[in-house]
Amino acid sequence: MEATTVIKQPLVTEKTTFAATADNRYSFEVDRRADKAQIKRAVEEIYGVRVVSVSTQVRKGRMRRNRMGWFRVGNQKRATVKLHAEDRIELF
Repeated sequence: MEATTVIKQPLVTEKTTFAATADNRYSFEVDRRADKAQIKRAVEEIYGVRVVSVSTQVRKGRMRRNRMGWFRVGNQKRATVKLHAEDRIELF
């Protein structure tokens, strides 16, 4: 897989912003088929940083409701990447 298809988007929330400043960890929404090695290569290629470790989680989809009825939101895979102490990613 190409690096641009592995990483869908960075996750910018209050919790991930704190983790980025305190622990040098960044979170991304990634393709469900991607493994840890592909995620590591993609982050290193796109952002030009050194990745120390990658942890992933698959968040189960849930049922949501709107005015037309119920629908299912699909599963989502997230990856948290720990960078080398000297590296940073500028997301803003």
